[in-house]
Amino acid sequence: MSIKPSRLLTSLIIALPMAATTVFANPILDGYKAETKGTFSVAAGEKIYHAVGPNQLSCASCHTDSPKNVGKHAKTNKAIDPLAPSVNAKRFTDAAQVEKWFKRNCNDALGRACTTQERVTS
Repeated sequence: MSIKPSRLLTSLIIALPMAATTVFANPILDGYKAETKGTFSVAAGEKIYHAVGPNQLSCASCHTDSPKNVGKHAKTNKAIDPLAPSVNAKRFTDAAQVEKWFKRNCNDALGRACTTQERVTS
């Protein structure tokens, strides 16, 4: 069975926007963005991600310099799946898990809870 190029092109035109929405739509992050009226930038995200807190830790201490890479826990050496949703589709999909890890990791890295603005940019 052969597929006509015009049908293949039509299928791709229909499917690609749906795939992009599925990959990049994130209700949890969208909710955080709705809670804050601030602006969001890559520079602000990088700043908080690499900020070293009173415990001499940062997000990058465990999640590596790139959140797209597999990380390693600073104390236990346990592997940590990539943080970036663009690489790890499971990230930021379970609200309870997101809250649990932000609470724990912000306290470990920054010595305090992260603000909503920091959650969006980190």
